[in-house]
Amino acid sequence: MHRPNRLARAALRFKPSAFAGTFVALLMAAMIVSACGLLLATGITASVPAQRYAAAPVVAAADQSFHYTTGSGEDRDTQSVAYPDRARLDNSLVAKAASAPGAAEAVADLALPVRTVGTDNNTPATAHNWASTAFTGTKPATGTAPRPGEAVTTAGAVGERITLDTPGGKREFRISGTAGAPGTNQVWLNDADARALSGHPGKIDAIAVLPKPGTPTATLAAQVEQALGGQAQVLTGDDRATVEDSGLAKAKEMLTGLGGSFGGVAAMVAVFTAAGTVALSVGQRRREYALLRAIGATPRQIRRTIATEALLVAPLAGVLGCLPGVALATWWFGQLRDKGAIPDTVDLAITPLPLLIAVAATVLTALCAGAAAARRPSKIKPGQALAESAAERLRPGWIRTPLGVASLVGGCVFAGVAASETGENAANAALGVVMLFMLAVGLLGPLLARACAAVLGVPLRAAGAPGALAAANSRTNARRLASAITPIVLAMAFSSVLVFMHTSEEKATEDQQRAGITANQVVTAPAGLPSDAVARAAATPGVDTAVGLTRTAVLIPNAGAGSTPRDASAQGVTGTGTDLAKVQDLGIRTGSLASLAPGTAAIDASLADTAGVRTGDRLPLLLPDGTKAAPKIVATYDRGLGLAQLTFPQADLRTHLTSPTPTTLLTRATPAAATPLAALGHVTDAAGYATAQSTDREVNAWANAVMAAVLGGFAAVAAVNTLVMTVFDRRRELGTLRLIGTTRRQVLKMIRWEALLVVAAGVVIGSAIALATLVPMMNGLTGRAPYVPPLLYASFAGGILVLGLAATALPARAALK
Repeated sequence: MHRPNRLARAALRFKPSAFAGTFVALLMAAMIVSACGLLLATGITASVPAQRYAAAPVVAAADQSFHYTTGSGEDRDTQSVAYPDRARLDNSLVAKAASAPGAAEAVADLALPVRTVGTDNNTPATAHNWASTAFTGTKPATGTAPRPGEAVTTAGAVGERITLDTPGGKREFRISGTAGAPGTNQVWLNDADARALSGHPGKIDAIAVLPKPGTPTATLAAQVEQALGGQAQVLTGDDRATVEDSGLAKAKEMLTGLGGSFGGVAAMVAVFTAAGTVALSVGQRRREYALLRAIGATPRQIRRTIATEALLVAPLAGVLGCLPGVALATWWFGQLRDKGAIPDTVDLAITPLPLLIAVAATVLTALCAGAAAARRPSKIKPGQALAESAAERLRPGWIRTPLGVASLVGGCVFAGVAASETGENAANAALGVVMLFMLAVGLLGPLLARACAAVLGVPLRAAGAPGALAAANSRTNARRLASAITPIVLAMAFSSVLVFMHTSEEKATEDQQRAGITANQVVTAPAGLPSDAVARAAATPGVDTAVGLTRTAVLIPNAGAGSTPRDASAQGVTGTGTDLAKVQDLGIRTGSLASLAPGTAAIDASLADTAGVRTGDRLPLLLPDGTKAAPKIVATYDRGLGLAQLTFPQADLRTHLTSPTPTTLLTRATPAAATPLAALGHVTDAAGYATAQSTDREVNAWANAVMAAVLGGFAAVAAVNTLVMTVFDRRRELGTLRLIGTTRRQVLKMIRWEALLVVAAGVVIGSAIALATLVPMMNGLTGRAPYVPPLLYASFAGGILVLGLAATALPARAALK
């Protein structure tokens, strides 16, 4: 008797085609796991060298995240979410930082967005306080440092006068000097002017601490931290770059979420599918194992043989799968960077650990799936093994069937919970629906396949001899049918959920925007309108009403799933609530916008339900820079998804935003007013504005499409792989049919009918799972039924149909030669 490793090597040597499908499935699983792992590793470790603070070894800045605790006892965990805008420090901390024993100087750093008013018409620029040049090294190329009422610029002539539009209003300055690199657009102001015009009285962005000679950075950092008494974060090394660019922290959060959350789902699907393929491969060789048992092989030898085969195939598949995994991660990362979601200074971290984990996961999947599939072939008696190798066992398993029923019941329970919840709670519960139903499909696959064969077999038997043969084969070989249906269900369910979730949100958002914008002239400027835009528009002949809107977001503690914070879109209104009602129809449900005043807010009704507030209550929240507030709710409305979930008077937001000027101006005006309004920004009508807003959401649409392509593409390849494996495994059966007189054409028709049955069952079950997920999810998020574009759904089903027919017809033709 050969040793198990020799049996495994002989099987690979003489029947490599039996392992080709397993190899492909494991390779694809390694690709998905490694790609998501690389994105996750980049999100965790991403860093860039400090640029602005390169000469300041220690920087103190406000914590830019809100920290909260979930769970209790051993499950207690502290997490964080970034503030929508920059959190700032109190100016009094500069003196405290300077009191550190090793500090030579502590310098306040302040940046404010400005626009140069003149021939270039509001050219955006960034202004800094002149004291910050102590650590940046900037020196005047001409002229002198600015005194009050003066500015140093990168362009212009000394003595020239310029007007800057700042968060504190318009102000005229005399150019006292020039500095900086040619072609850049920067301005330096006297420190007193910078503080007065920043829009944040008594606040600064950061404190740069310069050391005394011989003071180590670590020592200085510890001294500064002690001097500040925990009122600021003290940063050194590459951590200083997070103060320079908040985009780095947001990119890290996005990559961590993408690689962790989506990566976890994708990895689970990949491993689940690969395990099914391994089990199918082992099941297809049950005749070989029966013969081995008949000639004296022990159960232990059978198990060792299967394990050895897995160890021979899986490591190579894992290593080779990492190559396209790296390519996928590189492409994905590059696309995110091109779309502005990741700063150009951040690079993809291609480290060994995610690749090693991908290979290990591949090997472990093959071993576990092989062991589970080998359990029965290795235990039953030789005679029984030979009998079952000739005909499929019909009795359901005593382990997988109860687990499958439990998963099915759990999915139904989660669907009920999701239907009774609103907002983010409904969406999170709905995700459990798709996962549990998919698990139920995997565990109850043979029973579901038998049911599908019984239902769909009726019309098949009316299609003549090939159809009757297809119906009989499908009913008799339910396990084989289930292995072909499962990846199709995966492809249909996950792709449909991801894509139609976006189409549903997009449709609801677009409908709310079109119904909510009642202004007939809309002026927009992404960099910000002039600070006096609303007053100028109101004074324009032909303009009846003018209201400015500033887009931002706030955090609502305990309003998310599991009492976590929730990010909510917000708009600041420059104008009265009564005027806002003339140009924007929020769909008021309770209360009135006429009561909108400082210290109050209006809220989307769905968000109000989630947060547990109603008209007249106070809503505890964190303003964009993390400042606590509790505005009184004066109205609730229905169109928060398309417009804004919270509406504030601009006065309540002004000092908490980096750029407080409105970006959108809604007006009720005559057509003749469009020309003078064009001096403020781009003028369009309500329909054009809604189209522009839709364009801004393209990044989210692209992200959803990529995730659907990754999951759906993997599942589609797995489906093709499985179908090819099942057809090639039936060469003996197809040959027997030809020997008893069945024509080649009848055999191919039979295969075609079987493929149609598989595709129809997979599409129907996958669509049902997607619908069970989308209905409660969209009801919670939008208050509406999901929107499924018919042509898009038809393309999904048609693509799966073409793949199914091709994956069976081509190998069947080859097997019949």
